[in-house]
Amino acid sequence: MNDARCRTLITVDELARLLDSRATVVMLDVIDEQGGAPDDRPKIPGALSVNLATDFSGKPTPAAGRRPLPDVSDLQAKARSWGIRSDSVVVVYDNSGGAQASRAWWTLRWEGLADVRVLDGGYGAWIETGRPSSNLVATHAAIAGDVVLTSGCMPTISAEEAAALAAQSRLLDARPRAAYLGDPAKPGTGHIPGAIHAAAGDNIANGKFKPNDELRARFSSLGADGSKKIGVYCGSGNAAAHAVAAMCAVGLETALFVGSWSAWSADPSRPVATGPEPG
Repeated sequence: MNDARCRTLITVDELARLLDSRATVVMLDVIDEQGGAPDDRPKIPGALSVNLATDFSGKPTPAAGRRPLPDVSDLQAKARSWGIRSDSVVVVYDNSGGAQASRAWWTLRWEGLADVRVLDGGYGAWIETGRPSSNLVATHAAIAGDVVLTSGCMPTISAEEAAALAAQSRLLDARPRAAYLGDPAKPGTGHIPGAIHAAAGDNIANGKFKPNDELRARFSSLGADGSKKIGVYCGSGNAAAHAVAAMCAVGLETALFVGSWSAWSADPSRPVATGPEPG
């Protein structure tokens, strides 16, 4: 793999080698909502159970959306309880397509943690290789970490900046096609005018991120080749973070509209486009 992909993703084999070498690895098994999946669901042995809603998000508001950024001090306290140190390799994964893990990856990177990687293929890829699993539930490490987090280390855009990118550069909508199309008879559905549909699910094949040459070709066809500033959004920031991870893997910098559609659609004064065209 090239350097950009290695800094973003980690394969099952590479994770196994790190664990065998007794490197300082912190594994986080990511669930979207607390109670959204059984706490004792099978996981990679040694992984800690974390939730996007309670561990990686602030309080939802109409203006900030369903998944606003967490307070830095709150996430730092969580990260330390997970045993994260400044030299830790943090591996995040889920068992539902990678969007949840990608949002956790993005948030930790946004708060200044340098070595965070998404397990390519998630729990399913781990099990496919015949490796063991565990039902043990753990939410804290035996030894606390000492990591110091900051904020603003990944690019973000506001609703106003998203509208400007849609009009002047490239704004990608990472939701499934039905959400992008919307329904003219249902207020609050559709997409940001000018946004280009680019479902995050099209960046994966057989549960894993597509090879870099395929990803580059796809992003280039969408006009997201790095020659213009790129922004991305989805419903509440998870699928968009997955798209950011895919673009980071090929060396493209992309800004995340954190509030995404949940924030955009909460303001009735903002325009909405429906149908297959950007609008």
